[in-house]
Amino acid sequence: MTTGKKLRLGPLPKTESTKITFACPGVLKADLDRYAAAYGQAYGEAVDVAALIPHMLEAFMAGDRGFRRRQAKNEKAAPV
Repeated sequence: MTTGKKLRLGPLPKTESTKITFACPGVLKADLDRYAAAYGQAYGEAVDVAALIPHMLEAFMAGDRGFRRRQAKNEKAAPV
């Protein structure tokens, strides 16, 4: 069942990955679980929270203008 509204995070691409482990507050885990459920409803595909987190972080970093400016500045300063 899909709803008319899509989430900010679109369908997940298939990518190669590296495993990392982190701890998060219980409140954040509960929010992530609810987001995964909403994702499943929006796209008609159940997804595990662990599959969503890398894409959420990637979207967050891509939208962080300060981070992108620093990266561009560091790339200009790096010797070739």
